[in-house]
Amino acid sequence: MMTNLFSTFDPSTSMNYSLNWMSTFMVFIMFPYSYWLMMSRYSKMIQMMYMTLHMEFKTLLSKSEGMTLMMTSLFMFILINNMMGLLPYIFTSSSHLIFSLALSLPLWMSIMLFGWIKKTQHMFSHLIPVGTPGMLMPFMVCIETISNIIRPGSLAVRLSANMIAGHLLMSLLGNNTTTAETIIVMMMMTVQIMLMLFETAVAVIQAYVFSILTTLYSSEVN
Repeated sequence: MMTNLFSTFDPSTSMNYSLNWMSTFMVFIMFPYSYWLMMSRYSKMIQMMYMTLHMEFKTLLSKSEGMTLMMTSLFMFILINNMMGLLPYIFTSSSHLIFSLALSLPLWMSIMLFGWIKKTQHMFSHLIPVGTPGMLMPFMVCIETISNIIRPGSLAVRLSANMIAGHLLMSLLGNNTTTAETIIVMMMMTVQIMLMLFETAVAVIQAYVFSILTTLYSSEVN
């Protein structure tokens, strides 16, 4: 029983065991095996998506093309979890800060450690943009340092907030259909279908934004 509106985003349940977080990994069971002589349409679609993302990330990571595999895998992992959250009775793990921070913080930390240890002079040069007046250099160093520190938090909050917003709006509309009239229910159902299509687009866009911003942050170190 739902005690309040925000309890729908609570991963804990009243049962002795909880399988809400299992939705993050259960989708891998549905992946097709590579034992067929000819590729299926689903496999061709996935391969086409991989190649498109590879070419997209390759333009940003010209000096380290090996990272395109990691960024493509990151995109697919977030996309699968976003899509799984659109199904009924499945907890959206990507709407939780534990999930998004566990992705953004280690990636940002590894990029920063590699940059400051291996390319210290290059990282110092990024703190002051080209053409900055001498009087503004101390302020630019402070601003660039703060912007670098808040990057993992902005990535995590952006993903979680966008996934929560649509689900919260759909929950509000769904709770009001039980006591409404027939015409209002039909209007709400139409709005719900439109919101579902919008949430599908948001799931793809947020996975792309998260992976492309991580790629841009890592390209600064190259």
